[in-house]
Amino acid sequence: MAENSAWLILPAAVAVSYFWRALGVAVSGRLDPQGDLFLWVQCVAYAMLAGLVSRMAFFPAGTLGGTELGLRLGALALALLAFFLARRNLLVGIAAGVGAFILMNMFLGEV
Repeated sequence: MAENSAWLILPAAVAVSYFWRALGVAVSGRLDPQGDLFLWVQCVAYAMLAGLVSRMAFFPAGTLGGTELGLRLGALALALLAFFLARRNLLVGIAAGVGAFILMNMFLGEV
């Protein structure tokens, strides 16, 4: 019986998902991408990203906590440099930071 009830719930889940997507499409034409609401959302997103990166750099958890602070900050500095040199390309900044962190830990980290 439990297997059959999952098939009954599936159409409802699909309908709910597509309802919100359709509502988003209907409303998106009326929103100004340069407006105050989008600017606020963008600012909140950048603030959350900055907070998460700061937390990982200064108060890391798990295995990252076993790495040296100087290596984490060095990788962060290289990531920021790459981000701005690549005209604020987030993917380039992340790749540079991860690559720098891995290489610095391999060659400069504690054995």
